[in-house]
Amino acid sequence: MKIVYIDHASATPVRPEVKEAMFPYFDKYFANPSTVYDIGTRIKKEVDAQREKVADLIGAKGGEIIFTSSGAEANNQALKGVALGYQKKGGHIIVSGIEHHSVLNSARFLERLDFEVTYLPVDGYGLVDPERLRKSIRPETTLVSIMHGNNEIGTIEPIAELSSVCKEKGILFHTDAVGTVGNIPVDVNDLGVDLLSLSAVSMCGPKGIGALYVREKTRVMPLIHGGIQERGRRAGTENVPGIMGLGKAAELAKGEVRGKMTQLQDLRDALRSGISKHISRVHFTGHTDQRLPGHLSMCFEAIEGEALTFILSQQGIYINTGSACASKALKTSPVLVAISVKPEVAQGSAVFTIGSANTHEDITYVINRLPRMVERLRSYSPLWQNGNAR
Repeated sequence: MKIVYIDHASATPVRPEVKEAMFPYFDKYFANPSTVYDIGTRIKKEVDAQREKVADLIGAKGGEIIFTSSGAEANNQALKGVALGYQKKGGHIIVSGIEHHSVLNSARFLERLDFEVTYLPVDGYGLVDPERLRKSIRPETTLVSIMHGNNEIGTIEPIAELSSVCKEKGILFHTDAVGTVGNIPVDVNDLGVDLLSLSAVSMCGPKGIGALYVREKTRVMPLIHGGIQERGRRAGTENVPGIMGLGKAAELAKGEVRGKMTQLQDLRDALRSGISKHISRVHFTGHTDQRLPGHLSMCFEAIEGEALTFILSQQGIYINTGSACASKALKTSPVLVAISVKPEVAQGSAVFTIGSANTHEDITYVINRLPRMVERLRSYSPLWQNGNAR
């Protein structure tokens, strides 16, 4: 049976070049980078060399990169670290209503510490309005966090416009760019952000490693206390193999990102065209054009997204129903609620995220099987009669 994996927003295969860069640091070069003897200081230099590669990918300086265990940890450190670091200035932060759970749950945690949080609504495409943001800012606002590209509906936010509003007010701006770094060109200076989260997973690097960009002179309280690693901003012995993998993935992504965009957009558009042609009552979600290149999301009427995911896997096709961090929650997606998708329609959510290894043959395979699977599920549904939703 042919295997077609199109859930690259939740995980990606590690590239051979990345694995090759990592392997020596499991056994041959295993010393602790914090030691003062030569085999340790050599590894410390290699760690800092990878820091420069990650920084180069996003137009930053090496000293502005903090290595973390994941994009989720980077988001936690950005929100909690800035909120606590600037607590004397004010206790109000702003996030959008469609952020990743690592941002939303960090904001809810801060509310329990008596911080105030404004959750900005979005329009039907999932876009945050810069003017609405401007009106939400208060004298005590210290941080705004808006994700760059939404992992569930694919919409890319107007980050440069949003950060400009914050710059006028002297407010720090963070963006969760886990979905965009490595998939589209990202430059922290063009975006005008003060903090940015990224992950190796989005660019065919290893799991368990990410980074937080922190612009110079931005105060961020550490969340993990212990030693002086990462210039005292994150304690704990460095994940050296992971860092080597992230650095190599970043190096490769920098040279390939524009060609990758064209490839993924072509495959995505072919998939959308095939679905539109062969399946009725489909609601595509997110912005049509202002979206991640390999991302296609939709809701099929009168079926359950979880059921579709299961029966497609039996055909060797692997997709998702939304955020991988929430797909087992079996409740209506808050992102789809935020963009005003009816709950009964939102239950049929499906997300296809295409990767560089996918081909037009893969897309044809999906288009040939997906309509039959949707038809089968609809035949079981009391909400579907005579080819139409009730």
